[in-house]
Amino acid sequence: MKFSMNGALTIGTLDGANVEIREAVGAENFFLFGLTTDQVRERLENAYEPRAVIESDPELQHALDLIDSGLFSHGDRQLFAPLTRNLREKDPYLVCADYRAYMECQGNVDAHFRDREKWTRMSILNVARIGRFSSDRAIREYAAEIWQVQPVSVKS
Repeated sequence: MKFSMNGALTIGTLDGANVEIREAVGAENFFLFGLTTDQVRERLENAYEPRAVIESDPELQHALDLIDSGLFSHGDRQLFAPLTRNLREKDPYLVCADYRAYMECQGNVDAHFRDREKWTRMSILNVARIGRFSSDRAIREYAAEIWQVQPVSVKS
């Protein structure tokens, strides 16, 4: 939300705050990728196997192999090993399942970025439409709906 308030365009899945951000700024000003809730549920119910996803996508396999090679860790091949092992064996957040959709979305982002006028318009609309996410509103709603407290007047 802070990024959007400053004109950044979001690339994201429909989870967490992204759902609200997309509603606020408009679908045309948000780069959506990834599995839907139903697709995630289906994958998990059908014994999701990240290794099979990785093996079917040479680019993803290559990316993980590069991480394992130590290229991004000054030669330390063990630094990211727990991360890549988790992605290959468990991938609880379905990162591998969303990889191809993310790469395609990134291509869409690249194309939009080359159109400076369109990109600028999208960025300005993000700033103009994201105001409802101010900290004042959030604190007011948390106080009333979650914490169930009332404001207290303080005399100076």
